[in-house]
Amino acid sequence: MTTDYNAIFKAYDIRGTVGDQLDADGARAIGGAFARFVAVPGISAVLVGRDMRPEGEELAAAFSDGVMDHGLDVVDVGLCATDMLYYASGSLGLPGAVFTASHNPAGYNGIKMCGPGAAPISSDTGLVAIKAMAVAGPDPAPIRGDRTRRDVLDGYVTHVRSFVNLDSLVPLRVVADTANGMGGLVVPAVFDGLPFVLDHLFPELDGTFPNHPADPLRPENQRDLRNRVLATGADVGMAFDGDADRMFLVDENARPVSGSLTTAIIARSILERDPGAVVIHNLICSRAVPEVIAEGGGTAVRTRVGHSFIKQAMAETGAVFGGEHSGHYYFRDNYRADSGLIAALVVLEALSHHRAGLSDLVSGLERYAASGELNTAVEDAPAVIQRVAAAYPDAIQDRLDGLTVNMGDWWFNLRPSNTEPLLRLNLEASTPEEVQHRVAEVQALMT
Repeated sequence: MTTDYNAIFKAYDIRGTVGDQLDADGARAIGGAFARFVAVPGISAVLVGRDMRPEGEELAAAFSDGVMDHGLDVVDVGLCATDMLYYASGSLGLPGAVFTASHNPAGYNGIKMCGPGAAPISSDTGLVAIKAMAVAGPDPAPIRGDRTRRDVLDGYVTHVRSFVNLDSLVPLRVVADTANGMGGLVVPAVFDGLPFVLDHLFPELDGTFPNHPADPLRPENQRDLRNRVLATGADVGMAFDGDADRMFLVDENARPVSGSLTTAIIARSILERDPGAVVIHNLICSRAVPEVIAEGGGTAVRTRVGHSFIKQAMAETGAVFGGEHSGHYYFRDNYRADSGLIAALVVLEALSHHRAGLSDLVSGLERYAASGELNTAVEDAPAVIQRVAAAYPDAIQDRLDGLTVNMGDWWFNLRPSNTEPLLRLNLEASTPEEVQHRVAEVQALMT
């Protein structure tokens, strides 16, 4: 057995290096386990898709064999972005799995899974049980399932476009860097016929990522996008990760727009059409986000970091939208799932209404300076968190996710990694100089 189940089962998905951590036999076993997990009355089929990574076809086929061996049918949606799989799951009411390693480099692959209606499956809601069944081995059904092919791209395009008023869009020059990922399929399909001039960088689907990694959260991977925006005088640049469920913005001056500020832009736009709605943000978003939500007449709800917590909070509160600093944007009417392209269209609609540059649209939202996420290796994370908390006895503190300390004019969150012996620090203050000073102060307490 090559598959290393302990290595590849993560908090929110399955992911690892192909060959030494994940192979076709493992994919088949996981497919069988997934089929047993989702096989409740009324569910007779599983959606299976894949991204453009070279091993995806073999792994998805093996997973599908495992599903069919355990009595369920497979609906093969072929090459798809992750949010396409969520759309198919939501619209068809079926559980699904997409083979992708998102922003990880070549050589990695994995599986993102969901229940019917795009319901999240994480370590708290099924991955632990699926892992145990995969390790235990197959339990085949007496009747094998069948496989059919279904094209969901056209329905997905119509669905994505439904989130904006197409008649309100104006001609804008848009540079999209899809980094040889699945955005190469879905971005031109969604933009076709819209009044935008699309300049598409690296549209070819190539899971070896010959141009740069499909991880736009890292500034060096936005270099080509920024250069092209400046060279062409574009209105906006958009970078998508490998499975196209995340989207990052750069303005017309090639300045990156944080996920927090993008969340604020989308929240403000949505509250204009749905006044009084609830909007979710995770606790490392800028405090500008709840301020903008309140200014728009909405109710801000703060959650832990991670898609399963966002989606759970959206279900409990009826929230219309949720955003994370990491570039994930969730929409109630998208089955509470995240979508980079829906976020992109909502931003372009806001820019169409604003009739000025994206930098101007952002300027009123850029109220604080932020450290970004800073990782520190520690031996005893709980002890370090306790020590840091004790150093701020007069602050407002909470333990919703790690430790959050609010000092009034500055605040920080310190939380442990799910997978590594690291503490992640996010800090915000009024100026970059204050951020630098306070980061040094907190980090000194951690060592």
